[in-house]
Amino acid sequence: MTYGYLATMRTKAGHRDDVVRILLSGLDGLRQAGCRLYVVGVSETDPELIWVNEVWESKADHDASLQLPETRAAIARAMPMLTGEFTGQELTVAGGLM
Repeated sequence: MTYGYLATMRTKAGHRDDVVRILLSGLDGLRQAGCRLYVVGVSETDPELIWVNEVWESKADHDASLQLPETRAAIARAMPMLTGEFTGQELTVAGGLM
């Protein structure tokens, strides 16, 4: 079993693509930190909504990734462009294609 996390975040008007670029900028570091799947998507009907789907080796790996210097820097760059409206759901991944 692995750890999954599904999240949404809402950007301020006109900043969705900027935040998506930031979210996709550190993929190599995520892989090295234990991330098996990291997918960033945008809503077709809501121009400020971003979806992030993650699968990790463990919750501990996910939590540790949030303390990496590059992750903290990316969060700091993105935060001014976000509204503060977030959702999140932790999952136990039972299987699938990765």
